[in-house]
Amino acid sequence: MPQVIGVDVGGTGIKGLVVNEAGVVRVEARCATEARLGRKGILEQLRRLVSELLSSCGDVKALGIASAGRVNVETGEVIHATNNLPGWQGMPLTEWATAEFGLPSTADNDANAALIGEAGLGTGRGKQNLVMLTLGTGVGGANMAFGRMLRGVDWRGGDWGHSVLVPDGRPCNCGKRGCVEQYISGSALKRLAREQKGNTYTHGREIMTAASQGEAIALYILERYISDLALVIANISASIDPELIILGGGVTQDQAIWWPMLTAKLSSVGLEDRVAVAELGNRAGCFGAAQLALERLRQDDGVGWSKGSDREETKHED
Repeated sequence: MPQVIGVDVGGTGIKGLVVNEAGVVRVEARCATEARLGRKGILEQLRRLVSELLSSCGDVKALGIASAGRVNVETGEVIHATNNLPGWQGMPLTEWATAEFGLPSTADNDANAALIGEAGLGTGRGKQNLVMLTLGTGVGGANMAFGRMLRGVDWRGGDWGHSVLVPDGRPCNCGKRGCVEQYISGSALKRLAREQKGNTYTHGREIMTAASQGEAIALYILERYISDLALVIANISASIDPELIILGGGVTQDQAIWWPMLTAKLSSVGLEDRVAVAELGNRAGCFGAAQLALERLRQDDGVGWSKGSDREETKHED
């Protein structure tokens, strides 16, 4: 079976794995993005991670890159990026990757890749009308209708993070005010915590843990966050009525704590069965990027994920 690399470049971390067409992971690695160093620093981290994967499992045939920002899938260029990845706008990802590693390469938006991964190997298996929300440093989104990705004329399809939730609300790094990203991202959760008197939380995981122990401030923060998330889900459902809205990204960890709060709010509008957490976790984008690499490698042969594949994996300790 051909092996490919799928990597996911986010605002705080880069993840990558080597996977075959059956969806079996051979090795994986991760590193910090070093976004503060701009394009040069991000590329150096990406180069090191891919090189590490290649040295651990050299028989690789293609490379897929999932990236935050708006990506022209036909050219592999990042045509728009926010300051979550400074200097990333205009980055010719596939051109760089092919020159750097000598592999056929492809690139897509990270939320699109996450949805492709979940549709093939995760929560979205067997469904053709899906929406993905990735809740991390920012908020990404992706849409699938009748089994086809809806990327849009300007490659901004599914950009739910920069739809407006609160008119004239918090300023966003995209230049608008009140964007969804400013209310339901991991960064937004931490900002909610900073705004509360007596707060001592410095990380989203601390808020979740404190809420599970019944601490009043943490419960208040989480309640506000979940209320906004439920409203976003209801708006998406009213807009395109998907079979399922899949939630992914780092914020979706600790599901046992916040999931009952979310489903209770959604039940009032009959949507509790229309939302689920990504089965592939924060590796969904890597799996989707790998699938895109397989499609790039064998476009004429129709190679993709093997149905009902066994994903037992050999994990690379990095």
